[in-house]
Amino acid sequence: MDEIVEEGWRAFLEREFDTTEPSDERVIAEMVVDEPDKHPWRVVDAAYDRLTCAECGDRLSRGPATCAACNLAHGFRYSAIEIDRPGVPPGNEHALRVNVSVARRPYGISESEVLLRRLSLPILLDGLLPTTTQAQATKAMANKGATEAELAALIYAEWGRA
Repeated sequence: MDEIVEEGWRAFLEREFDTTEPSDERVIAEMVVDEPDKHPWRVVDAAYDRLTCAECGDRLSRGPATCAACNLAHGFRYSAIEIDRPGVPPGNEHALRVNVSVARRPYGISESEVLLRRLSLPILLDGLLPTTTQAQATKAMANKGATEAELAALIYAEWGRA
């Protein structure tokens, strides 16, 4: 899952700096997080991974729910740009972004929600997207206590195949 954001970071460095390994990624990461609304979400997420939170010592935006600095940074990540990949339905990139965010920082999210987000990542990466009805039915199953195997069977058999 981290590779999703790392690919975006490497492409950004190649495009903007003509290299995939600049000498000071930290400076570039600080620049990116100062203007998250100017960069694709994958670049912003990768930039946060390169910075350390002064409050909790974790990667910035990935610390515990009790860390105010990470909570603030986590919120700013959602101002980043979303661009759907070619050939995917509109909204796929948003769904992918939210699922990656929850899987990478599950604090304050219910176990069933984290499980659903994690299970759906392969479907979203394949460029599929559930209908609203499919997503709601899956969520309802999870809320009623469906097992991981039951949820996975539904997600992998039905989502994006309306």
